[in-house]
Amino acid sequence: MRENLRTLLAKLKLRGMEKVLDSEIQRAQKEGTALPEVLYRLLMEEDRFREERSLDYRIQQAKIPWNWTLQTFPFDRKPDLNRSQIQTLAGLSFVEGAQNVVFIGETGTGKTGLAIGLLRQAILSGYRCRFFKAQDLMDSLYASLADRSTQKLIQTLSRYTVLLIDELGYLTLKPEQVNAFFRLMDERYGKTSTFITTNLEYNDWYPLFQRKPLVDALLNRLQHHCITIRVGGPSLRVPEEQQPAPSTP
Repeated sequence: MRENLRTLLAKLKLRGMEKVLDSEIQRAQKEGTALPEVLYRLLMEEDRFREERSLDYRIQQAKIPWNWTLQTFPFDRKPDLNRSQIQTLAGLSFVEGAQNVVFIGETGTGKTGLAIGLLRQAILSGYRCRFFKAQDLMDSLYASLADRSTQKLIQTLSRYTVLLIDELGYLTLKPEQVNAFFRLMDERYGKTSTFITTNLEYNDWYPLFQRKPLVDALLNRLQHHCITIRVGGPSLRVPEEQQPAPSTP
């Protein structure tokens, strides 16, 4: 009967239950456990197994390049950063409200680490997310023009609950890339959350995109429901002991 159960569980693809079948049967025989409790434990294991598989799939699909978390972020090296604000954001209420988050700071200050930490929190909470380097995203949008799949790509990207665009900075952009990027942001507006990390203040977006009316519209949509976090201080890539001591008056 045990082999029949194992065969049936495999056929039904109940892999979580299949993994613990022997141990649960042995436990039930040893403890005299009632059948409903045995079934409950088996079903709970199946549920846990599926949750883990789903989480692994979401992490894989997000294409996160580094295993950074908010728990490992060196807040002690960023005393000017509002840690309580970051912890509040980790509750993800802003995702439910389709708010955007823009991290502004110089290279190495930790803005990408914070953004990835929040992105990972969203993944753990069951949201579909995606990480993109800004240049890679722009290149993908441009490449889609060749086979006229731009609208399909934009629709795909718009379905991610959180989209992280990293290092929106001094890029060389073609007009077609700018147009496609605006269409993407317009499609996501008010529906989903977008994270952007950048070393540019908002006024510096005009030289980047080179079209004032479009940038006006882009910033209007982006900032309508937006939280801006400025990340200053020395680079985290420099060992703490090598950083210059603060000047004294």
